[in-house]
Amino acid sequence: MRGILMLALVLLSACQHVSMPPPVAGEIRDLRSGQGITAQELIARLGKPARVIVGEQHDNRDHHALQLWLLRSLGARRPQGSLLLEMLTPDQQLRVDDVRHTSTPPADLPGALAWQSGWDWDLYGPIMRFALGQPYPLLAANLDAVEVRSVYANPPSLSGARSNAPAVRNELLEQVSESHCGLLPQSQMPAMLAVQQQRDRRMAERLLAAPTPSLLFAGAYHARKDVGVPIHVLDLGAPQAPIVLMLAQQGTVVTAAMADYVWYTSATPARDYCAQMRKQFGK
Repeated sequence: MRGILMLALVLLSACQHVSMPPPVAGEIRDLRSGQGITAQELIARLGKPARVIVGEQHDNRDHHALQLWLLRSLGARRPQGSLLLEMLTPDQQLRVDDVRHTSTPPADLPGALAWQSGWDWDLYGPIMRFALGQPYPLLAANLDAVEVRSVYANPPSLSGARSNAPAVRNELLEQVSESHCGLLPQSQMPAMLAVQQQRDRRMAERLLAAPTPSLLFAGAYHARKDVGVPIHVLDLGAPQAPIVLMLAQQGTVVTAAMADYVWYTSATPARDYCAQMRKQFGK
């Protein structure tokens, strides 16, 4: 009888390490070796580090489906310590905590969380519903609107050789200009750069303070090892940077300098965000 019981425990333990197939097909590469790996191999590797950052394209439905799969699969492999989201701000944290500790989810969950309309709830809702039902904390990782306005009006100095490197600042300035369709006046660029980097610094601080193993979901530029949160983690004194998995569409260039792993998903039709922005700027 004891032997049968031990066998049952071994089989149960083995089953807990088997995750469901990912909901999205795609190519996964270990960028350090250049080799392709399977989804199960990726989960095994991501289950070991204390901190992992997953970079996303915000409007890509496949990326959010994969994030939910990652959460479930890693949680089945070992206890999750915390989940941090770029999409949550400090002024929402009490609301998030209240919902987590209620026995019955509110009928209007986005309203209860004061969810920001800039983040498509249709895409993020499944992740939020799952995370709110887990025993580990769900943590805000971004600046709130008051903090953003303060940084924009009076950019603070930023400590750290890596985050102040000219190559980092130049890359981010180019990204800020491109993401605003080249419509921002040059005079606004230093303040916009400060906001971007203070967001990265906040995410790094929150990641270092969060219970481990921790996961951070953030936009691709925030996640990048060469210009984003990882260099701020190092500038804050951490002995090593978080592991980075980048979710990217086929055709996107992701190098070993940017991430440790990349998961290429099918390309989706590009939205013309610039048309709306040009309209707002009267261009």
